Amino acid sequence: MVFYRGVSLLSKLRSRAVQQSNLSNSVRWLQVQTSSGLDLRSELQELIPEQQDRLKKLKSEHGKVQLGNITVDMVLGGMRGMTGLLWETSLLDPDEGIRFRGLSIPECQKVLPAAKPGGEPLPEGLLWLLLTGKVPSKEQVTSLSQELQSRATVPDHVYKTIDALPVTAHPMTQFATGVMALQVQSEFQKAYEKGIHKSKFWEPTYEDSMSLIAQVPLVAAYVYRRMYKNGASIPKDDSLDYGANFAHMLGFSSPDMHELMRLYVTIHSDHEGGNVSAHTGHLVASALSDPYLSFAAALNGLAGPLHGLANQEVLLWIKSVVEECGENISKEQLKDYVWKTLNSGKVVPGFGHGVLRKTDPRYTCQREFAMKHLPEDPLFQLVSKLYDVVPPILTELGKVKNPWPNVDAHSGVLLNYYGLTEARYYTVLFGVSRALGICSQLIWDRALGLPLERPKSVTMEWLENHCKKA
Repeated sequence: MVFYRGVSLLSKLRSRAVQQSNLSNSVRWLQVQTSSGLDLRSELQELIPEQQDRLKKLKSEHGKVQLGNITVDMVLGGMRGMTGLLWETSLLDPDEGIRFRGLSIPECQKVLPAAKPGGEPLPEGLLWLLLTGKVPSKEQVTSLSQELQSRATVPDHVYKTIDALPVTAHPMTQFATGVMALQVQSEFQKAYEKGIHKSKFWEPTYEDSMSLIAQVPLVAAYVYRRMYKNGASIPKDDSLDYGANFAHMLGFSSPDMHELMRLYVTIHSDHEGGNVSAHTGHLVASALSDPYLSFAAALNGLAGPLHGLANQEVLLWIKSVVEECGENISKEQLKDYVWKTLNSGKVVPGFGHGVLRKTDPRYTCQREFAMKHLPEDPLFQLVSKLYDVVPPILTELGKVKNPWPNVDAHSGVLLNYYGLTEARYYTVLFGVSRALGICSQLIWDRALGLPLERPKSVTMEWLENHCKKA
């Protein structure tokens, strides 16, 4: 194990406070990294017994405490608003948006290490935060980046499996197939077959999860180059960090595109446990399916139009506006087009959210990126007009609880600006990002010994009879 001697994170934060005077006010919750260890697995090994005791105490002292009432509306409405899942890595507040281990996106942008001063957070730093609940130092992030680079190899059979599919197959189909093909190297499956004790389940889960996180950018980049660049793959560059290397393998060398990919992966990594992909990954893993099987299942949920596929729908819809009305469309013309979309029985993609009740902070930070790097881009200006036009119309309809833009409303325009114009591929980027959050939680699922998920289902007849008695 490698160790280093240096100042604590608290000292570093104090020195940063000179440049960021509002940091102490904005960061409401922050665990100070006091350990000097560079090895993430060793950090986890120290944390796990404490969290296991914490869970046991919760069960023994508060196991019978009620968390709310279940209504028929909840049962029929996709379990919306029903508290029923433990997810440690992030928490979604309806008004504030996502918090990664207690830190908001703006707070993460301030305290997580970046590739350059004032730059976007490195995804490796967020991964450390998700797994440990602690803000890492730059040295720890560099060490983690090197670990991921050492794991970033993909067997030839994975590429051959993808090649067996038609090149016209949807990118998510090819990506999920590649992840399934990686499963043959699962350390968890091998350990389970050898009779590993359940107290050690987290260890091979960690190995699989870290390898999977390292491998998915290679698989995703292969799919992109196969579909859109005549199969001319680009080797990884171990001098680059996780986000920049992913952009590099896709074929983008612009430093701004590398910064965008760092931001993109970071903000798309996790969104608590109730969304389709995260819940699917947790559910499948609760049967002790290994991380490869669980994440592949999660990807198939992410590929749905009501979940991750929405980001491609946004750009396609925006381009349809431009094709019909031109780039310099007025707000009045835009209102007419929005009503035309709604009256045809369709939705305006990129607006609304199942939990959020205000503008998604993931949208906001992408808007800030656009204002900094591409303020004159016509599609960005159109997105800005949509922000003014769409919410009042959706509010007037009275059918949505949240008329504000979500993360999907902006990401496609940024990617398009830097040359990644293939909208059908966008959900794959989402999938690569989501590996960080899902795999982090899977490690904790096994470390905490969380059980098989098995909720109770009922029939309409049962509900009718129950309501009559009530």
